[in-house]
Amino acid sequence: MKAWQEEDIHSLLTTGTEGELFARLTSAVRDLGFDFCAYGMRMPLPLSNPRIAMFNNYPVAWQERYQERGYVAVDPTVHHGMRSSSPLIWSDSVFSTSRELWEEARSFGLRVGWAMAYRDPSGIRSLMTFARTSGEITPTELKSNLSKMYWLAQVGHQGMSDRVAARLMPEFEIRLSERETEVLRWTADGKTSNEVADILNISERTVNFHISNAMGKLGASNKTAAAIRAAVLGFL
Repeated sequence: MKAWQEEDIHSLLTTGTEGELFARLTSAVRDLGFDFCAYGMRMPLPLSNPRIAMFNNYPVAWQERYQERGYVAVDPTVHHGMRSSSPLIWSDSVFSTSRELWEEARSFGLRVGWAMAYRDPSGIRSLMTFARTSGEITPTELKSNLSKMYWLAQVGHQGMSDRVAARLMPEFEIRLSERETEVLRWTADGKTSNEVADILNISERTVNFHISNAMGKLGASNKTAAAIRAAVLGFL
């Protein structure tokens, strides 16, 4: 298939905007026999209300319905993706706790689907979904295409995170000094400023200076929040 030739792989990874990249991903998904492609990305912060980005070519009426009903909160494929990176094939049993969502999705032609989550070292999570109106996903189809489906999920995440993450989370551009990282690491372990000072053989005033600098960079209101943010962002 053309989409898997070396030059096309390079083209996919170097596509300009996220919209252009998603269009290329959708084309590759169609080459695999699916009508629809969806990609969702969840930032690690804020913890209480993480920033998200979503791209799909689902029917517009279904997109509006999904958002209107707040289905993301009860979507079992999303819940699965938060817990596991194992692929998931849509089925009645998967949607057993969300029957209304399942029935409505099917009414819009979304009857067969495969989804796979991905999580990178920076804490960004994503979920790639391939769907179609009919045709069971058979063992033979999986045997033939599974490696390509895995590849698309991973490359899709890499490409989208490269283009979207910095816009959604400017925190990724933060650079902590070696000493700031060190004092936050001990702070995250529950050490007081005095204890950190003893461990690092520096003054408590110096410890607090570095913590204050790190708090400013991370936009944190206290040292605990700073340590949590730094840990979530993979700085520690």
